[in-house]
Amino acid sequence: MPTLTLKFKKDSAKIKEYRLERGQSISIGRRENNDIVIENLAVSGHHAKIDWTGNGFLLTDLKSKNGTFVNDQLAISHWLKDRDVITIGKHIIEFQYGQGEAQPDEPEDAMGETMVMDTGKYRSMLAKNVSSMAGQGQGQEQIGILSFLAGGEGEVELTKKLTKIGKNASSDIVVSGLTVGQTAATISKRPDGYYLSYVGGMSKPKVNGESVKESVALKQFDVIEIGSAKMQLINKG
Repeated sequence: MPTLTLKFKKDSAKIKEYRLERGQSISIGRRENNDIVIENLAVSGHHAKIDWTGNGFLLTDLKSKNGTFVNDQLAISHWLKDRDVITIGKHIIEFQYGQGEAQPDEPEDAMGETMVMDTGKYRSMLAKNVSSMAGQGQGQEQIGILSFLAGGEGEVELTKKLTKIGKNASSDIVVSGLTVGQTAATISKRPDGYYLSYVGGMSKPKVNGESVKESVALKQFDVIEIGSAKMQLINKG
């Protein structure tokens, strides 16, 4: 089975090695609920994932803030090949098949190609982006906006410290659904960002398709589903 070797830099000692089995999906990011956790501010909470698709292992960038690179090329979606080097933030992950292990044929469709950009220029842009991260939240407040994708129209600014969502008419965001609670969920505004918490009702809210049992930190472009409503979070400075 292939291995994923996490290192801080290419020539440094390995931090950890992971076995990648067929039929398995691996999530990569800064949050602790990822399969591969990279504790670095340049890494998004949920940065990228690797899925077994039946034709091979597919690396997908999850709209990360600072991008995912494969062999020094910006990758939106890329079929992994033996000895590919994935760069996420300042860390690298080496993908390698075992000795003598059968490797899938390279896909012929467009999804098998890495999206190529002017890497030098893009890295320069990312460097500026990363250097400015430490200053975020110091003198410049970001306002979250929920934009309806379904079950409603328009946008809702998250300016309150606590925004209530439910089918009660007094909720800040009113949604419908038989199993939705009067107050189904709340979004709290904290110094480090927005957090969605489940409050009540048989139907639990979902963030990016995953049910929220208690509380979860929200990030840029997260998709929230509560009852009939489907909304996307957009942070604006």
